[in-house]
Amino acid sequence: MTDEQNTVQNALATDRVIDITTTGKTSGEPRRIEIWFHRVGGRFYITGRPPRPRAWYANLIANPEFTFHLKQSATADLPATARPVTDAAERERVFGGIFAQLPELSTQPDAPVELWLSQAPLVEVEFDDLERDAA
Repeated sequence: MTDEQNTVQNALATDRVIDITTTGKTSGEPRRIEIWFHRVGGRFYITGRPPRPRAWYANLIANPEFTFHLKQSATADLPATARPVTDAAERERVFGGIFAQLPELSTQPDAPVELWLSQAPLVEVEFDDLERDAA
């Protein structure tokens, strides 16, 4: 593995804040936002607080290819594809992992666990050109 690959893998293992650039569902224009990503079971996920709709999620449903921008401990633009997580059992497993890492998310009165499980946007990030060694 090259030094650059090691740096990216380390950032994926330790960082949380990234930017993503999606393609607008309606406009077709690039849209860049800051967001958190989560690592659960060796996989990478992006979610948002329920219950309000998220433009980034609508963009990824319409156009799943996007750019995952590392910007904390490393800087890299990683091509990726979003896979919506809609299966109830998978959502429960993934959110269980996220809540284990960030328990404060599951105790917010305006966003109870049931709302996260039923209404929060959730996508798995599948990297196009990255070895799957980080977790």
